[in-house]
Amino acid sequence: MAALDDLRIRLDEIDGQIVRLYEERMKVCEEVGELKVKSWGRVLDRQRERNKLNDVASRVSNDFNRKGIQELYEQLMSMSRKLQYQQMVEAGALGRLPFIGIDSLEKDTARVVYQGVEGAYGQAAMLKFFGEGCNNFHVRTFRDAMEAIEDGAADYAVLPIENSSAGAVTEVYDLLVEFENYIVGETILPVRHTLAGLPGTDLNQIRRVYSKAEALMQTTRFLSDHPDWEQISVVNTAVAAKKILEDKDSTQAAVCSAYAAQVHGLSVLVDEINDDSNNSTRFIVVTNQKVFLKDASKISICFEVPHQSGSLYRLLSHFIYNDLNMSRIESRPVEGKSWEYRFFVDFDGNMGDAAVKNTIRGLREEAINLKILGNY
Repeated sequence: MAALDDLRIRLDEIDGQIVRLYEERMKVCEEVGELKVKSWGRVLDRQRERNKLNDVASRVSNDFNRKGIQELYEQLMSMSRKLQYQQMVEAGALGRLPFIGIDSLEKDTARVVYQGVEGAYGQAAMLKFFGEGCNNFHVRTFRDAMEAIEDGAADYAVLPIENSSAGAVTEVYDLLVEFENYIVGETILPVRHTLAGLPGTDLNQIRRVYSKAEALMQTTRFLSDHPDWEQISVVNTAVAAKKILEDKDSTQAAVCSAYAAQVHGLSVLVDEINDDSNNSTRFIVVTNQKVFLKDASKISICFEVPHQSGSLYRLLSHFIYNDLNMSRIESRPVEGKSWEYRFFVDFDGNMGDAAVKNTIRGLREEAINLKILGNY
């Protein structure tokens, strides 16, 4: 039996040959890429790749090696494609991305819409981003807000996209796919829930508590200390505050922000009742124009993947290869396609960056229904 050191020497020799052959293979792939650039041909040829995988699998001696050689060649072909995507981008084959870079948003003259009523967290996020004097109005639903900017009734909409404890606002993700509206900004708002009621209300009087379902969930510990209180869900925390004012019933209270309590003339009965003291919500600023700030540093996209093993892994490898940091990935079911999913990805970058262009080129060829949701 050969000594371990001898076997390692043989492996080193084989690895040296593999490295040499890998570079030789990539050189040929580069020449293939040059021909594709001249003919503006597609990089990905799915049928040829399937044929190649079947061919190399037929040349090995057992099932274990068959699986391994197919995995190896999937990686080799993936690297070849990435090289050729880079060649295409450098030759201008990607073309201009359909977004226009701008220096700033027109905050002073913009008309802004938010979901909810006065006192809503959405209003607070809007004022934080656009300033106290912005021209604004509110609508009942997230869909109404998206329709307002699509129709031109508003220039921008401010919508929640995720909460640090409750997770994604799935309806907004779905609306980003449905509407041709795009993200141009974001702001993060700390969420500080209070229990608010009519002035002079005593906790012992309370029988019913109103709020948005997520806000009730985010204050479970406090509310569980009062098992006799009936918890009733409404569309918005500010709607809950408004109801308390309108009903003028001291047996009712609302879980809402201190700002909503102030707007609707309520007293804060108990402050800071969040389960998580670091709770916050990320809001996005959306418009119907394909624009992005020239100093933008985050990109949001969505895409579907082929319904086959390894599809998501191969697509995400474009971010790895181009050294782009993904900050979030979320999945949503694709309507009308059982057990198939659309993926939403946030990653660092600007649409002017070469690495971003390389990634977008690769994703466009290999993903299904790629959509750039915004650069902000």
